[in-house]
Amino acid sequence: MSVGFVTLILFLLLVSLLITGLPLAFCLGATAIILTIWRVGPEALFLVTTTAFHSWSLYTLIALPLFVLMATFLSKSDIADDLYELMLHWMGPLRGGLAMGTVIICAIFAAMSGVSAAGTVTMGLTALPSMLKRGYHQDIALGAISAGGSLGILIPPSIIMIVFASITGTSVARLFMAGFVPGLVITAIFVFYIGLRCVIQPKLGPVLPKEDRFPLRKKISLLRGIFFPIILVFLVLGSIYTGITTPTEASAIGALGALVCVVIKGRFSWKVFQEATLGAFRVSVMCGWIVLGAKLFSHVYATTGAGEFILSIFSGLETNRWLILIVMQIILFLLGMFIDPIGIMMITLPVFMPIVEQFGFHPIWFGILFTVNMELAYITPPFGFNLFYLKGVVPETITMGDIYRSVIPFVVLEAIGLAIVIIFPRLSLWLPQLLLG
Repeated sequence: MSVGFVTLILFLLLVSLLITGLPLAFCLGATAIILTIWRVGPEALFLVTTTAFHSWSLYTLIALPLFVLMATFLSKSDIADDLYELMLHWMGPLRGGLAMGTVIICAIFAAMSGVSAAGTVTMGLTALPSMLKRGYHQDIALGAISAGGSLGILIPPSIIMIVFASITGTSVARLFMAGFVPGLVITAIFVFYIGLRCVIQPKLGPVLPKEDRFPLRKKISLLRGIFFPIILVFLVLGSIYTGITTPTEASAIGALGALVCVVIKGRFSWKVFQEATLGAFRVSVMCGWIVLGAKLFSHVYATTGAGEFILSIFSGLETNRWLILIVMQIILFLLGMFIDPIGIMMITLPVFMPIVEQFGFHPIWFGILFTVNMELAYITPPFGFNLFYLKGVVPETITMGDIYRSVIPFVVLEAIGLAIVIIFPRLSLWLPQLLLG
C-alpha cells in the first residue's frame, strides 16, 4: 500500500473523528491507536503506555501547573487595581493614555502569569468601566483590552511555549528569551497606534480632566503599586535569564511569590487557596491529555512514512522556501479563526516541524512565529478566546458584534508585528544567543 494512500487515510480518519465532536486530544489518540493496530498490530499498543509515561513525566511540563497557579493567585490579589490607579494618574493626561496604560498593564500581567485570560478579564473588570466613564469610545477601549490580553502567550512566561516545547523538544528557556523582544515590539505597536489614533480623533480617548488629576507628590506615592509586579517578574524571568534557575524551577518561585503577594495584600483564605490549586490541577490534566494525544499522533505520523511523504512534496516544489513559510503562517492564521491554539499545535506541528528543519529555519524562531500567530488566534473572530473572555465581563449593552468590530485594527497590527518578526529573525534570536550561546 502506497505511503500517499496511508497518509490520506490518516487525515481522513482524523477529520471524521473531529466531525463527531470528540475532544481533539482523543481524536488524535484514537487515530494513532487505530493506525497502529492496522499497520503494525495489537502487539504494538504497549507504545501507548510508554509514550504516556514519557510524555507525562516530562520535566518541562511541571512548570505548566505552577505558572497556572501563579496566574490564579495573582487574579485573587488586588495588584491589578494598584497598577491601574498608577496608570490612570500618570498616563491619564495623555490622549488615549488610559487605553495605552491598559495595554502596558496587560504586558506586565503577561510577564507575571503566562496566560491571556489574566490580563483580559482583569482589565475588563477594572479598566473598561473607568474608560467608558471618562468618555472613551468603546471600540478603542475594548480593542485595547482584547489585544493587550493576547500578549500573555508571547511575553514570557508562556503556557503556549511550554506546550510547544514539550511537543517539539525545543528549549523552554530559549523560547522564553526569544519571545521577550517581539513581545515588547508588539506592545509598542499597540501603544503607538492608540496614541496616534487618539491624537487624530481626540474624541476616541479624551484626556483625564484636571480636577481628577493627582498632584506630583501623590502620583509618586502611587509608584509603590509597581513594587510587587517588578519583584515577581524579576524573580521569575530574572532567575531564568541569569541562569540561576531553569524555567521549571522559576515557575515554583513564581507560584510561591504570587501566594506571598496574596497574603501580604490580606486577600488569602482557604477558599482562595483551594480554588487556585484545583484550577491549576484541572488545566494540568487537560494539557497532559493534549500532549499525549499529540505525541501518539506524531509517532504514528512518522512511522507510517506520512512525514517523509509530505516533506518530499514540499521539497519537490520549485518555489522559494520563504513562500512555503508564509503559506504555513496563512494556514495557522486560518485555523486560528476556528480552533484553539493547543489544538492547532497538535494538528500542525507534526507536519510543519520537519519542513521547518528541512528548509533550514531556526526552530526557536519558528516557535515565536507560531506563538505570535496564536496571539492572532486569541483575538480573531469568530472564535477568538479573548473575545469571549471579554464578553463575559462587559456590560450587557455591549454586544459580541461590538467586540468583533473593536478588535479588527488590532488584528491588522498583530499581523504587522508577525511580519516584522519574519523579516527580522534577530529580534527573536539575539537574546537567547547572547545569554545561552
